[in-house]
Amino acid sequence: MKLGILPLGRPTFDVPFAQEKLAAMLAALDATGEEIVGPRDLLFDAAATEAAISQLQGAGVDQVLLCQVTFTDASMTVAAANAFDVPLSIWAVPEPRIGGRLRLNSFCGLNLASHALGLAGRQFGWLYADPEGDVADDLRRLLDGERGSGRLDAEPDGMVTERAEAIAGRIRGKRVARIGAHPDGFDTCAYDAGELKTLAGVEVDALELEDLFEAGRAAEPEAVALLRKQVNAEGLEDVDQTELDRSLRLKLGLDAIRAKGGYDAFAIRCWPETFTEYGGAVCGPVSMMGEARVPCACEADVYGALTQMVLQEASGEAVFLTDLVDMDADDNSGVVWHCGQAPLSMLGEDDAALATIHTNRKMPLLYEFALKPGRVTFCRISQAFGKPKMVLAGGEMLARDKSFTGTSGVVRFDRAAGEVLDDVIASGLEHHMALAYGEHRPVLREIAAALGLPVLEL
Repeated sequence: MKLGILPLGRPTFDVPFAQEKLAAMLAALDATGEEIVGPRDLLFDAAATEAAISQLQGAGVDQVLLCQVTFTDASMTVAAANAFDVPLSIWAVPEPRIGGRLRLNSFCGLNLASHALGLAGRQFGWLYADPEGDVADDLRRLLDGERGSGRLDAEPDGMVTERAEAIAGRIRGKRVARIGAHPDGFDTCAYDAGELKTLAGVEVDALELEDLFEAGRAAEPEAVALLRKQVNAEGLEDVDQTELDRSLRLKLGLDAIRAKGGYDAFAIRCWPETFTEYGGAVCGPVSMMGEARVPCACEADVYGALTQMVLQEASGEAVFLTDLVDMDADDNSGVVWHCGQAPLSMLGEDDAALATIHTNRKMPLLYEFALKPGRVTFCRISQAFGKPKMVLAGGEMLARDKSFTGTSGVVRFDRAAGEVLDDVIASGLEHHMALAYGEHRPVLREIAAALGLPVLEL
């Protein structure tokens, strides 16, 4: 077989570590005895990837393997899928949970790709395995077409009850401010305002990022000083104070926009412009808003904001919109993480949050802590495969040290981690899920019935 490879990466992650992992992937691929063609260096941008795709087209490959070495959006994956009629596979790699930065975030790239390929109706093979481990058998099965993604659809579940109708009624009429467009290649965050209104009766106003920036800059210095005193985190003096001031102003800017527009939730394009154009992180402000029961979804994820509102109404608890960034079948656990925006009520009683900076963009304010142990419920109102549904999962957050910088937690799902991992890929699930403490799936099933949504349990 002539196997064409496309090694995907982003320079904002740990490039030397990514190069080590790519070298191990290439060694494992060379050991298969197949003819390997294509670039053997990381492809960091669209132009380089498009050139590599053209090279593989000219080579007449029998199969294409995307080496998902770090996180990337799904745009180049979709471009490769559209360029070839041959089998397509993705190999993503885990990284050690040692408390430092998320160096690769490879799983999230696989997650985005599976959703985008599901929307496109494209089958693919996949593997999530360390190339420096015992990977030969799984890699052989991948190349032989025995590790297909499959398709997992939802089924009607639950019955409409008075409490569910009441909660659905409270959701209807709520308003979301979408601030900025979702990043390119984030099909997981796309939405149709008309379909959303039909589904849940929720209105969306499309605002610009500059509206938020202007509102932040207009905040009174006295209000910024007061908010700073309310920040419950250690090490506040250790971060850049000018950038901290800008970050806190984003919280006050969100408050001002909410008061003016009567919004119940936000979906915010949080990067790169908050860093590159404004000069401060919105992650800490998002944590504060979530604690105040005003959900904020990253990456302008409007359905993520809707999911947060639904789970908040169902649970009566603060909600965290999180990424699943690792699954370990041997440890029977997964890691949920986001940059540093979990509500502080998810902090353990004897623990303290650390004021920190964004691991890639190096600006405050973010919170850093491990999520407290306890029962948790996951929910996502999903558009996987182009069909709305509610996806649910339950588990136990374990008493573990933080896996990565930012806010993260190690969860043991109710089903085996390997089975949940298979279902995440087969379901085409979006990369954001909402998390709340407690067991709330019974009422969520009823809410799904009230909204006319089938249910899929991971």
